[in-house]
Amino acid sequence: MKVGLYLFENDCRLSDNPALTKLASLVDTLICIYLPSVNLWTARKAQCSTSFAVECYRNQTLNALHQSLTSQQQKLYILRDTTHLKALTEIIHTQQITHIGRAAHPGFDEQKLWLKLQDKFPHIQYISAYSSTLFEPEILPLKISELPPSFTPFRKAVEEIEPNPPIATAILPPRPNQVADLTEFKANVPYSVKVPAGEAQAQQQLQQYFQTDAALTYKETRNALFGEHFSTRFSPILAFGAISPKQIKQALTQFEQQRGANESTYWIWFELLWREYFHWYAFKHQQKLFYFSGVKAKTPKTSFYPERFLKWCQGQTPSALVNAIMHELTKTGWISNRARQIAASYFVNELQLDWRCGAAFFEQHLIDYDVAANWGNWQYIAGVGADPRGGRHFNIKKQQELFDPDSKYIKLWQGDASSQLDSYDYVGWPLENNE
Repeated sequence: MKVGLYLFENDCRLSDNPALTKLASLVDTLICIYLPSVNLWTARKAQCSTSFAVECYRNQTLNALHQSLTSQQQKLYILRDTTHLKALTEIIHTQQITHIGRAAHPGFDEQKLWLKLQDKFPHIQYISAYSSTLFEPEILPLKISELPPSFTPFRKAVEEIEPNPPIATAILPPRPNQVADLTEFKANVPYSVKVPAGEAQAQQQLQQYFQTDAALTYKETRNALFGEHFSTRFSPILAFGAISPKQIKQALTQFEQQRGANESTYWIWFELLWREYFHWYAFKHQQKLFYFSGVKAKTPKTSFYPERFLKWCQGQTPSALVNAIMHELTKTGWISNRARQIAASYFVNELQLDWRCGAAFFEQHLIDYDVAANWGNWQYIAGVGADPRGGRHFNIKKQQELFDPDSKYIKLWQGDASSQLDSYDYVGWPLENNE
């Protein structure tokens, strides 16, 4: 009897999931477990946990995955013990696991866990595939170790390559008759985040977006702070893997064939390639993604000031625009790409704060948190990453004149509202400059 264990992480879907499909074809029975990501820098050094908005959105996504699995006589179990290796070791022994599958993950801690499993259980057959990228390593025109230090050379090398097409929905074998000591997933957080979540809704969202004309004007709207169809809003469903980047590329290509291609439709492809670059960037640089000096071994001239940090988190800075951005983030779990750049630049350049604390706060609050894109972008702004210009410093007054000249966004999210800091005992985030 061949017993498979599949570890869902950032690939919460059954379609276009090559690792799951292959594993399912090799085993007689299958156990499906969701493995919550644990960024050890954030968990141990930042001492923070995910926000209510993220918990809600994750539960919506997992509930949809659970329903999809139930339709194939499967169930979704969840690993709540943060000591993942210990918990998985017990499951492997009690269930007599013979095969383990998962999608390749750009996170350093997730990769380390995968290697530890292989070292501890060499007799098990391991199946992994690149489910969260447009390309597989073998079709890239360069090795991961040769990834350029900035985006443009990478884009020029890959933008004419057509990704392999998405694969069909996986057909799964049944779960074992006896599955002891595993926690079945149950959605226990109220669904208060009004963002599509889960595979079926992701496909519906993709279809609805390309039924509009929004893709034809995307380049003109992509830097807006708010509005109807100004953003594709694909990032949350991509982050949890309710949809794959290949599926989005396929839909974009079909739209261009039917409605015509222009600079705006190209820009959607352009931004998918930015995401792709950061994923390979994370695979290449590993734990350096979380180093204070980044990948450049360049020490920023910033520090950690608890009161400044707290005011930024709560949206009580001298900048009304930054305040509005932080209010939207903490209330909804999402802000636009332009808003992220403004808030990050203000954090690093005006407040002179350690960029890792901002990255960890975003990790805590964004429903579309992606370890590679989030930490890669913060390194970019801080000048310790992929920016060839050595960091970005936005003129906040000019940004407001360009993207919120009538202060509509500031009024919407009460950026001018003055209030006292919440009174509670503040615990400073412990920091180490080289790690």
